[in-house]
Amino acid sequence: MTVELSVQEARRIALTAQGFNARERDGAVGPARVRRTIAKLGLLQIDSVNVLTRVHYLPLFSRLGAYDRALLDTLLAERPKRFFEYWGHEASVLPIDCHPLLRWRMARARAGRGIWRPLEPFAGARRAEAEALLARIASEGPLAASDLAGRARAKGMWVWSDGKHALEWLFWAGLVAATHRRGNFERVYDLPERVLPRAILDRPTPTGEEARRELLARSARALGIATAGDLRDYYRIPAADAPQPIAELVEEGTIVPVRVRGWRQQAYLYRDARAGRRANGPALLSPFDPLVWNRDRTERLFGFRYRLEIYTPAHKREHGYYVLPFLLDGALVARVDLKAERRSGRLVVQQASIEPNAPAATPEALRAELQRLAGWLDLRGPDEGREPPAV
Repeated sequence: MTVELSVQEARRIALTAQGFNARERDGAVGPARVRRTIAKLGLLQIDSVNVLTRVHYLPLFSRLGAYDRALLDTLLAERPKRFFEYWGHEASVLPIDCHPLLRWRMARARAGRGIWRPLEPFAGARRAEAEALLARIASEGPLAASDLAGRARAKGMWVWSDGKHALEWLFWAGLVAATHRRGNFERVYDLPERVLPRAILDRPTPTGEEARRELLARSARALGIATAGDLRDYYRIPAADAPQPIAELVEEGTIVPVRVRGWRQQAYLYRDARAGRRANGPALLSPFDPLVWNRDRTERLFGFRYRLEIYTPAHKREHGYYVLPFLLDGALVARVDLKAERRSGRLVVQQASIEPNAPAATPEALRAELQRLAGWLDLRGPDEGREPPAV
């Protein structure tokens, strides 16, 4: 008999899997807690958007509270590396043991598959250019795009030079690795054997099928309960590559088919997933947080329609430019468009809105969480020295 769950039960399972139950947001946060949290999530997405702070810092704040961001910087820069950067769910920080599981993606990139179209020529007709750049890195050491001759960012951050395209193809193909990022968040590349632990590089390479099955199992553990589409999305597994490993995970008992009332799609419950106790407390969520980055899943779980409107013309935006959902006691109850105004040292609430069925305590809880966020970012809160924001 297929187990049937309510949406509320599915939500509690998802929140527990994502680290939002039994949170301790007021205790000391050391390197071990940061490492455990990243391991629980499976990855942290990276993005160049810096309206508030770099996005890979925020999921840890949402779960741990006001931790020292230098802890994460140190973990990402340490040698031997316990985390590395590659394409997981978009550009991501990943635990180092994930490297062998992504070599199939590197192999496809070397063949010109599964990569951005502007990079495809470097797998074929322009490969000699990329290999010459690889030889330069081998002889000269780490390089960033700004170290190469050619047009820079004069026409905007998304106008890449040929050298940047070649470097990105080498990175996608696993022929170079990211050693660190410079102060302007520019990726620096070096040979994998000079960046990644020898023990990891020497691990056998699983078949593509084996690797994708393990990645889907990690998706299931991180999500708790998920549809096939949710499982694929977490590590961006192509649709054609997912049905067989999902069927194998069901057969071996890693995931269990269940029904969630109101969901049209088949759902799968991770074998060790638990609903946990009622999720208490507040959290502001980055647009790139794994709890909400899949917008369809967010709507299914929370009844909360959410879109990132950064690329929407200003006059067409509904909720603002950089909008963070507000989680309170296990429900998404509000959203705020935030900006760190660094020159004046203030956290600015540009727009805020409360969901129709939010509890009466939402405005005060939101104000308190905004003050906590401001303090973590070394900014004055929105209520300091002025009227509270209208919410």
